[in-house]
Amino acid sequence: MVHIMSAVEAMALVQEGDSVAIAGFLTVGTPLALVDALVARGTTNLDLIVNDTGYPDRGAGKLIVNRQARSLIASHIGTNPETGRQMVAGELKVELNPQGTLVERLRAGGTGLGGFLTPVGVGTLVEEGKPKLTLDGREYLLERPLTPKFGLVKAFRADTKGNLVYRKAARNFNPAVAMASEITIAEVDEVVELGKLDPESIMTPWVFVQILVPQRK
Repeated sequence: MVHIMSAVEAMALVQEGDSVAIAGFLTVGTPLALVDALVARGTTNLDLIVNDTGYPDRGAGKLIVNRQARSLIASHIGTNPETGRQMVAGELKVELNPQGTLVERLRAGGTGLGGFLTPVGVGTLVEEGKPKLTLDGREYLLERPLTPKFGLVKAFRADTKGNLVYRKAARNFNPAVAMASEITIAEVDEVVELGKLDPESIMTPWVFVQILVPQRK
């Protein structure tokens, strides 16, 4: 059964040391109200999983600036200078993943796979510390799945059962984050009654969603 909460109530569930995946691409498709509520709460030592750290004053980047993260897995950090500064200074542990690898690690976590093989990153810094296999004369890295405790996603609409619809490019990482996370919290523009969504438009089924945070009634 899906629960409906405010952003403040939902972010009160996140505790120090929890792993939190936040969807979005440069804040497009990012649940900004949830991020702001988590920043306001001040929960620290978070292990963040994001495509990017947005900007210093918007999106997941606020958590970096506010020093609420102890580690970060991301595909790029260039739009937030503070992330790079903390990484170079040794104040933040950062693991950079190729973007396709990152989303596939989330997908693997959501589908229960133990990992997957990819040639991306072989012979680069990406391979450090990872098992490497050779199949048919080609080298592959074994990438492990990601299964964060909390997944923060942004949807255009939801129904009262928790089915989600995303809008255009805002879909990006949202389905993968929702599927991989133990507890998915969806910030939604609007909640409609069950049966009001076109079944073919549903991109994340209710089984992956535990909490809805509507932005308007």
